[in-house]
Amino acid sequence: MYGQQAAEFLQLFMLFGEGAATAVIACIYLLLRRGNAFAPEVTTSSRLRRWTIAFFAAVALGHVWYMPILYLTAEEDILLANMVGVLLDFLTIFPLAIIILFSMLQDRQRPLWPAFVMVAPLVAGTVYAIVVRSDDILSALKVYLLLLGIGLIIYMVREVRHYGRWLRDNYADLEHKEVRQSFMALTIILLVFFVYASGFGGDAYEYIVQLCGIFLICYLLWRVETLSDLTIPKYKPTPIDVDSISADDMENDEASQMARDNTIRPLLQRYCIEAKLYLQHDLTLSQLAQAVGTNRFYLSRYFSHQGITYNAYINDLRINHFVSHYRDAVNAQESFTAQQLASDSGYRSYSTFSLAFKQRMGKTVKAWMSEIA
Repeated sequence: MYGQQAAEFLQLFMLFGEGAATAVIACIYLLLRRGNAFAPEVTTSSRLRRWTIAFFAAVALGHVWYMPILYLTAEEDILLANMVGVLLDFLTIFPLAIIILFSMLQDRQRPLWPAFVMVAPLVAGTVYAIVVRSDDILSALKVYLLLLGIGLIIYMVREVRHYGRWLRDNYADLEHKEVRQSFMALTIILLVFFVYASGFGGDAYEYIVQLCGIFLICYLLWRVETLSDLTIPKYKPTPIDVDSISADDMENDEASQMARDNTIRPLLQRYCIEAKLYLQHDLTLSQLAQAVGTNRFYLSRYFSHQGITYNAYINDLRINHFVSHYRDAVNAQESFTAQQLASDSGYRSYSTFSLAFKQRMGKTVKAWMSEIA
């Protein structure tokens, strides 16, 4: 019996150690490494990086403040140690996880204090449970925790959709910018929340929590390294910026808007289409606005009145360029590859080109090339 208990203790100790080691390694990596092992061409968000380092450090420490439970034998002492650990989780890991989700969305800097407000009832309830040495309130806290998870899902669904529209209105290339993968992070976090809240105990509970934690750490490490920082200025500001436009200027009549559209259209023809500016990688709406001599607000309004996004406009030009060069290469019987033509048409990633091509042409690149041949 004693040997079996010792083996179970060692197994749990090693399980805690693996989770802690993963968090420590990830934390040290982000702290010390200046380059980017996952996507060397990507400049990552320093804001997201800092908060993720803090989260990894909190996860590593979380394994420390739960360690006393492995040595205690009295049921009351185990309950107290567990509630103290839960309190520390609510003060650190939980708000940091929410902050990381906010930081992934770069269309605007969201305030971070709501993350702490969300967990305040959990902190207050756990402090009360520790003071009275009773777990009667824990059931109510579990219900609140699950409701908090549902609320985060609803909020993130809305915000990620808004973020996606913002990307397509401002960027021609979406590689390393989209955050639909954040749904995965949210799902994992909520899974950990659910397991944490259910607290059915036993080795299975410990294994699930630790495995979810390790998977979450690996995912966040990849996400931080592959998400491009969109706050870095890559262009000289235009004389007129969207933030300087008053509400009265934004409420122009239809005639004025049509006049501006008629002015912008030939400018796009000259400075974007004829100059083939659309072939430039990572061309932003602000850069194009500067090139044609307007500001990004008016240019954005122009695309909106045309019923398209900036991303769709650039993709149409690039795909037309691909189609034209493909036909020329076939007629001239030149040697080429679709990958090379896609790169010459302004695409860094062939998979991104394939998706854009299918959306634009209604068929895959291979199927379209077979028909042309």
